[in-house]
Amino acid sequence: MSRAYRVSLLVFCLALLLATSAGAQVKKSQYKGWSSLALDNGIIEIQVVPEIGGRVIQLRLGDFEYLWVNEDLAGKSPTPTRLAPDGGWLNYGGDKIWPAPQGWDSEEMWPGPPDAVLDGGPYAAKIVGAPGKEDAVQLVSEKDKRSGIQFSRVIRVHKDAARVSFDMTMTNTDTKPRRWGIWQVTQLNAANRQGEGYNKEMRCYSPINPKSVFRKGYAEMFGLANNPSFSADAKTKMAVAHYQRLVGKMGVDNAAGWIAAVDGTSGYVFVERFRTFPGKKYPDDTSVTFWMSGVGQYVAGTKIVDSKDDPKETPYLVESEVVSPYAELKPGESYSFHNEWMVARIGGNFPVLDCTPAGVVCEPLVAKVSGGKVAFSGRFGFFQPGRVSLVLADAKGAECGRILVEGRVSPEEPLVLKVEEPLPAGAASVRLMVESAALGKTAVALAKASIAK
Repeated sequence: MSRAYRVSLLVFCLALLLATSAGAQVKKSQYKGWSSLALDNGIIEIQVVPEIGGRVIQLRLGDFEYLWVNEDLAGKSPTPTRLAPDGGWLNYGGDKIWPAPQGWDSEEMWPGPPDAVLDGGPYAAKIVGAPGKEDAVQLVSEKDKRSGIQFSRVIRVHKDAARVSFDMTMTNTDTKPRRWGIWQVTQLNAANRQGEGYNKEMRCYSPINPKSVFRKGYAEMFGLANNPSFSADAKTKMAVAHYQRLVGKMGVDNAAGWIAAVDGTSGYVFVERFRTFPGKKYPDDTSVTFWMSGVGQYVAGTKIVDSKDDPKETPYLVESEVVSPYAELKPGESYSFHNEWMVARIGGNFPVLDCTPAGVVCEPLVAKVSGGKVAFSGRFGFFQPGRVSLVLADAKGAECGRILVEGRVSPEEPLVLKVEEPLPAGAASVRLMVESAALGKTAVALAKASIAK
């Protein structure tokens, strides 16, 4: 650890002692031997390690940790070169940001990893906040001569919710124009937590763009041309990446603004929500990519990479990646991009069919009428504690009935809906509504359905 970094961290830690928070608390911590900054709101916790590329090294809901961490590098500071002894990548794990597109053909492509500055270098850290708002951690990279940019990002854990927000900024520090996208790369643990080997029930979901530029609704970017890990579900209109220990990368021109990764063995979901920009140019024409760490070959530039079935060399992990549009930056100009994480327990191996700021739908809301009663069913996960109601409406949309389903729901427990009630006169549709302080004063709809008579 450099002297400048130690001084910076000492000043930062002194600031921590004076900090107060309206939401998540920011405190000095330790994670697997690293000096870290913990943001904890009582529902979720993240661990940030500025020293190793400004990474969020872990995200936890209850006792469940989502992110993959390289145990062989745990607690280790970067080398003087910030690269492995052989010049390779020090893949610590966790979450970080890179410039996009990745490539090896010109200076307009980023040839990492490895990368000694934006990926492997220390980031300066400080607390930022405003009265009445949660405190946050701001991370700032060194200036990178190769790409001509400097990254910064503000990371905030929101009050009363399983929600983390990232405000990422890229600044042109060069003397000439630069063109890059911001690429957030999150490594999820895909090991079998109940035994040996990999998690065979790990899947990623992205809504398919109805106007996709890709014939299948997605692109196979690395690995096999017809990788069986990747598919398009015609019924749900989802691009699905199923971890099968085969190396490959799926790209999707996502227009829905959300993606999800499900650990079906443990029954937890990881969601990213972001804004999309129709009509703008994206690196590789993709706003979302999923990398499957596995066995097989792929081409990187002029090099054929052969991934072996060795967990040390080829760890059990899946990358959930969100990419911004290109930003054309003149010297000194900046561009910002916002992304959010939301997590919940869904209680088993279920797909994600839909997502709103309130939560996820894993089994659709269904309302069936029989004998003058209506039976409601469905499975849902929630991003914040709150109350859930079924709101019934007539054919014109006017409310004609309301059923309180749960006095309290939380991110740590799914709702498996099984309710039967007398059918109100004129009821034609139903909405599942979530009320929570974290969502504001207005209830948010998570699902809706017609009433089948």
